[in-house]
Amino acid sequence: MKLPREFYLRDGLTVARELIGKKLVTNLPEGVTSGIIVETEAYMGAIDAAAHTYRGKTERTKIFYGAGGFVYVYLIYGMHICTNVDANAENIPEAVLIRALKPVDGVELMKIRRGKKNLRELCSGPGKLSQALGITKNFYGADLCGEEIFIEPAENLRVEATKRINIDYAGEAANYPWRFVAADYKTFL
Repeated sequence: MKLPREFYLRDGLTVARELIGKKLVTNLPEGVTSGIIVETEAYMGAIDAAAHTYRGKTERTKIFYGAGGFVYVYLIYGMHICTNVDANAENIPEAVLIRALKPVDGVELMKIRRGKKNLRELCSGPGKLSQALGITKNFYGADLCGEEIFIEPAENLRVEATKRINIDYAGEAANYPWRFVAADYKTFL
């Protein structure tokens, strides 16, 4: 059962926290892969110096200005795809970065895509999980209520909030406690 559009039409902090314990699924020709979301970060638009939408709408960030429930992907360090969930209502540009997963379905396919055998190395970072699930730049704008990529309810997990990581450039916003982790799955982070 996929999460309904209404799940995504809420503020990014709520969506980021409540995505912990949900299952991210890709359904591609080579197979189905999925993992339990165990780490997220919220990015809150114009009030958040770390957000891609902090300085307004661009060609790259236009996805955030529609209704929530769509995929935003971008390339970081010129080599890693980061997968984000568009949150909130039209013209409120908020996002949730999916930072880590506990692999569930299609683990053998994930190992092939990643070239790794250790379960902990498959999805323990945003670029790693995107590669393991077969998420590419072509997923930009994909509907999370569609068939190719979606999120399902899965587990109820205890959630802890901490400051986000690798955003020292964001000034005061670097200290906001907008990173959410599943307390019981820290071994996958």
